[in-house]
Amino acid sequence: MQKIAKVLFSVTVLISLVSCQSNDEQSKTQPDAKLDLTQFSEADFDYLGIKDPQYLSAASKRALQRNYHQNSEWFGIFTKRKLTGDFAYEPGVIRRDPSKVLSINGLYYTWYTKTHGPGYGFDSGDPELKVFPWDKSEIWYATSSDGFHWTEQGIAVGRGKPGAFDDRSVFTPEILQHKDKFYLVYQTIKAPYLNRSYNQVGMAIADNANGPWEKLAKPILEPSETGEWLGQQDNRFLVKSQGEWDSHKVHDPTLMYFNNKFYLYYKGERKGEKTTMGGREIRWGVAIADNPQGPYIKSPYNPITHSGHELAVWHYNGGIAMISCKDGPEKETIQYAKDGINFEIMAVVDNVPDAIGLVDELADNTSPTSALNWGLYHEYVIPEGKSWLQGDNYIARFSFISKNNLRKSL
Repeated sequence: MQKIAKVLFSVTVLISLVSCQSNDEQSKTQPDAKLDLTQFSEADFDYLGIKDPQYLSAASKRALQRNYHQNSEWFGIFTKRKLTGDFAYEPGVIRRDPSKVLSINGLYYTWYTKTHGPGYGFDSGDPELKVFPWDKSEIWYATSSDGFHWTEQGIAVGRGKPGAFDDRSVFTPEILQHKDKFYLVYQTIKAPYLNRSYNQVGMAIADNANGPWEKLAKPILEPSETGEWLGQQDNRFLVKSQGEWDSHKVHDPTLMYFNNKFYLYYKGERKGEKTTMGGREIRWGVAIADNPQGPYIKSPYNPITHSGHELAVWHYNGGIAMISCKDGPEKETIQYAKDGINFEIMAVVDNVPDAIGLVDELADNTSPTSALNWGLYHEYVIPEGKSWLQGDNYIARFSFISKNNLRKSL
């Protein structure tokens, strides 16, 4: 009897395991309870090659949820070309991080980072030597009548006096023209430039695109400075705790007027930066103000992206569109948020230029990517056998052709 009981128990367990496994496998193939299949047509399923929507793999669920069968108008191809005049490559000179391009009285204007000579990193032993290509920089501007031949006009914003928060470098500018004022936002560093140095965002204001520019006395945005360094060694990776997502640096500011407020988009870097599935631990957030000079309040929804070494953002269809450059699991994507905060991926694109500067007047509702028709970016020239720190930068031009238009031309 004991043997029969053991056999019956074993069979019961086996049936139970098989039943659980069968149910588990069936649940994996059934549509997600949150996925409403009635919102999709037979054409949608056919486009994605789904034979029977009652049996959806995880990949097919993602494809439906993320509209892989739509958004074709967001996809496209970048091309690049060199420029003439002062934006032609000049050995030993660094011109990089072009701002948006404004069209004013028949001229195009852009602002950018300018400096001279190579960078040497943090271990040169000489605190006066440049650390990075953007170290010891100033913000210059240039004009063009056709967008191809550019003439440098001079310094727009220089470094601060010794002891000021911006006395080491001012760089990576972005421009906003609002009503009768011009607002430049940019990164700042206070000397000495160390691994653990904090970065802030500064602002300068002018009544004319040619200046003069009046700098605000204090930063408009600062890192959270949460978390805790480990030890006294100047090493940004040694921490007791990382703190918030922007505990170390705030970078690459972009100022937008949206929903009757001022949205300051920015990149945050964290103490003890780690590696994610897409490379560096890079995220973006937004700070919002009622007035262009602030105060800027960081959104409680930050971070609003988990990718993007550099972003370019533009107005589209009542919301904000953006394109992400390298770094992070969602790098090289175009995304859109109706509210300017909750971004969804609309397209994946290749060969995204570094530090895109858009032409402000191109953004309209005729196409989600009309803002990308052309713009500026920077290229590296790295000497053979040297690191990127010792290279030069020059400003060049990109164009973007939507795949819909490309197909029409074939």
